[in-house]
Amino acid sequence: MFLEFNFASIPHIIFGAGKLNKIYEIIPKFGNNVLFVIGGSSLKKSGKWDEIESRMQKNNISFTSISVYGEPTPRLVDDAVNKFRNHNIDVIVGIGGGSVIDTGKAISAMLPKNDSIKNYLEGVGKKTHDGKKIPYIAVPTTSGTGSEATKNAVITEVGIEGFKKSLRHDNLIPNYAVIDPELVLSCPKSVSASCGMDAFTQLLEAFVSPKANLITDALAMSGMKQMKNAIITVCSEKSTDIHLRSAMAYGSFLSGVVLANAGLGIVHGFASSIGGLFEIPHGVVCGTLLAESTKVNIKRLEQLGTEHKNSLQKYALVGALINGKKCFEDIDIPHHCSILVDMLDNWTKKLNIDRLGQYGITSIDIDNIIEKTSLKNNPVQLKREDLHEILINRI
Repeated sequence: MFLEFNFASIPHIIFGAGKLNKIYEIIPKFGNNVLFVIGGSSLKKSGKWDEIESRMQKNNISFTSISVYGEPTPRLVDDAVNKFRNHNIDVIVGIGGGSVIDTGKAISAMLPKNDSIKNYLEGVGKKTHDGKKIPYIAVPTTSGTGSEATKNAVITEVGIEGFKKSLRHDNLIPNYAVIDPELVLSCPKSVSASCGMDAFTQLLEAFVSPKANLITDALAMSGMKQMKNAIITVCSEKSTDIHLRSAMAYGSFLSGVVLANAGLGIVHGFASSIGGLFEIPHGVVCGTLLAESTKVNIKRLEQLGTEHKNSLQKYALVGALINGKKCFEDIDIPHHCSILVDMLDNWTKKLNIDRLGQYGITSIDIDNIIEKTSLKNNPVQLKREDLHEILINRI
């Protein structure tokens, strides 16, 4: 039962409502010159940015900021690094959604380099990052990617030869992650929905991954247990229930921890290929494909029989968890797998998750998407017709 495994380190975590104030204690530990990486408008609209500026000025801390619109690109990161390379930045603070957190992480990693980030991206460049960086504090304002807990920054370049690849090193994990559920209260419904489905996807895919272990299983189940009763309420209305928002933030953080240690499956394989070809939010891809991918995975596992019973049992355990079952011994595997698929499909509909076709993706694009899609860490090897079925049913 106790197999060998490695477990990646995580940041120093500060979690709880109102904990944003802790950054004013953390920042001086690194220095007096701060670069803030923030979102396009939400932080400013919430009034939090005015509060941060006031506290920085009051504490006589030198600071500057850049705003991020959309997912980070090589050009965005390179331009920011070129702009701030000679500013003697002591610490970077990323406050925003997954794209902002990843941008800050990438700038932190590239400021010590006199080079383009493209040269260090997996599957794109030929150089390996050495882990030298500017200290980094991650403050998420959405509950979705779990980027505040991971060692990679996902960088996207959209186009025919586009890609969605990672800059990765063990040392790129944020020094601190300050997770304050109050920051998520102003998050729009559509963003909460796609981010919430992304986080649940990460928890589920890591749970059924061939690389899963006792620790990742326990954390993934804990995250899904908290999210299952919160996701519909929080994501279908502008909920101000801090307990539910905390449950979503907790699940999102754990999704980052488990994906870093167990990997992800076909949904994120599609998210990588589709994200490099089309302008579509990462969370939308995950949210729209989760139920369909889970259904196809389960169908293929059932066809293969007893050798994959463990994976089917894991899917069934999640179905039992979502269904409110207290005891998980001797569960009916087909029945609870069916419950899981039905519930995920119900969430997709209730949360009004967009279809791929709403972003210009058609059946003509399917072959190209499949060619670029990885099945790494999926619980079962899917056939080409399986991948086609998943995509066509969500176009």
